Amino acid sequence: MRYIISLFFAIICLFTSAQQTTTKLFKSDSLIIVKKNPGKGFSNDYILFIPKGTPLNKETVLLVEPNNTGKLSDSIEVHKRHAIDLASVRSVGNNISTELKIPLLVPIFPRPASQPLMYTHALDRDVMEQQSPELKRLDLQLLEMIDDAKNLLSAVNVQVAPKFFMNGFSASGTFTNRFSLLHPDKIKAAAMGGFNGKLMLPQNELNGIKLNYPIGTNDFTDLFGKNFDLAAYKMLPQFIYMGKLDDNDAVQYDDAYSEAERTIINEHIGSQVQERYIACQKIYQQLNITPVFKTYENVGHWTTSAINLEVIRFFLSQMK
Repeated sequence: MRYIISLFFAIICLFTSAQQTTTKLFKSDSLIIVKKNPGKGFSNDYILFIPKGTPLNKETVLLVEPNNTGKLSDSIEVHKRHAIDLASVRSVGNNISTELKIPLLVPIFPRPASQPLMYTHALDRDVMEQQSPELKRLDLQLLEMIDDAKNLLSAVNVQVAPKFFMNGFSASGTFTNRFSLLHPDKIKAAAMGGFNGKLMLPQNELNGIKLNYPIGTNDFTDLFGKNFDLAAYKMLPQFIYMGKLDDNDAVQYDDAYSEAERTIINEHIGSQVQERYIACQKIYQQLNITPVFKTYENVGHWTTSAINLEVIRFFLSQMK
């Protein structure tokens, strides 16, 4: 019930602000839940958070942070509650949105317990091969959500740039990394952390081993119907970080990777989180891909206020 009340209040705030055409800033924090619209290309709901102080009638940037419930559930309400919390209270994305006064979009993608190997929130291979309307091509659904959000924002005098920011941590950091290789031309800048030390590699093979999605790009064209755009990916500004004490290792679990994928990663990239993070950095640098890589001392699988501030500063530098 409290979410219905909050939504009703948010909609009132949204349209009140829209009517105040002489006002230069959005008057209050507003959160709306946009219902799924298969006709527009998205079969899941999404959240749009507009922080107080968002400029009106002046171009800004939309921030996107994928949802990450952290557990399996067949109840979409569980994922919705976590996504609402992420959008409006506790997340790096909410900090960025609130501090930079930019709108934030959070999809409400499911992570079904009835399909435990379907790691939707990390955009794994299982979900990318799905054909059911709810789960099919979540990356394309997210792009349609973004286009829909741009229209909604424009209706209330919030104008956003064609390209968007993208941020993620842990599973959503992995989602962000993989999404950025799929659609580098759509993103203005991306930040990601806590991703088990394993970045998707922008190459087809390593040590003579073919690297299929999500390890590499060997079957990219077959899977996605287009070629990997290495030139666009090299141009994408990125901030990629890990805590030096982070040993949260999804690689060793079946929901994140298959046994074949796990063997390739452990034997050719690294069997430990920090080991493979260093290896991934070296591979990126050898390919002349130059994100800002950062390692934080005395930090595990979490962020700190100092990390959040550095991520905010990174996105601020990209707003110009």
